[in-house]
Amino acid sequence: MKPHRLAFFAILLFVTIYSHAQDYAFKVLVNKGKNELKSGNNWQQLKVGSSLKSADELKVSENSYLGLVHVSGKALELKQSGNYKVMELAAKVNGGSSVLNKYTDFILSSATSPKNRLAATGAVDRGDDNIEVYLPKPENAVVYNNNVIIQWDAEKAQGPYVVKFNSMFDDELDKIETKENSISIDLNDQNFVNEDNIIVEVSSASDKNKISKRYTLKKLSKADTERIKNELSKISNTTAEPNALNKLLVAGFYEQNNLLIDAGTAYIEAIKLAADVPQYAEAYNDFLLRYNMKKAPKK
Repeated sequence: MKPHRLAFFAILLFVTIYSHAQDYAFKVLVNKGKNELKSGNNWQQLKVGSSLKSADELKVSENSYLGLVHVSGKALELKQSGNYKVMELAAKVNGGSSVLNKYTDFILSSATSPKNRLAATGAVDRGDDNIEVYLPKPENAVVYNNNVIIQWDAEKAQGPYVVKFNSMFDDELDKIETKENSISIDLNDQNFVNEDNIIVEVSSASDKNKISKRYTLKKLSKADTERIKNELSKISNTTAEPNALNKLLVAGFYEQNNLLIDAGTAYIEAIKLAADVPQYAEAYNDFLLRYNMKKAPKK
């Protein structure tokens, strides 16, 4: 075959592959309300996981919410009702990181097959904790970030609660009393900065018999911290805006890197930023069940 024909077919193959890879403008990651998609001549109900093409049109209903992720990896939240042309939405997207696509796909696969995920990980009842703290088993208890949100089940023991932090040698590092069923701590605080392993225990302030198991927070090694920092830098600019959708994407990043405590913190932050969107709380609940941090409901 002549060289110019080889070049022509090479270019044709590249264009075909590129066009196939770019056959959508957005994917629907979060959907609240009776939102609709017009693809062609017909309107249809919008679903999580739907792919939106440039020629499509959206109809966002009153009191609804849409979390979209552009093909470039950039997240876009729609909170105002009305009709939107996908092409015009795509034109407003600046920046992005294609690295985020794998975390988008991971979140979508988790959202669309919760029963299969639960069965695959073998989530079962962990025992008879009086207070169930939503932290992982010791082998998965590593932490990358200094900011950690610790949450627990408030059903079996109402507040106020006492959260104790001890060293591996059982020296008390800190003790916090709270009426809420969660606290936020800074591992760079003077009480924790010199500790690589921290033991956490939650108890009822009014009933000494209501107490959790002991859980561990284990700071990531310096080498692994640098590795995660490098990977996170690939998406940090794209996810810098503090909105719920970006927090969900970051949670997917941490989960895929087996940083379950960091992922849990990101899920909780997403819920706080969009408290009126049930899917964020559902995603967090599924996450807890996936890693046996929460007891599966009895059938």
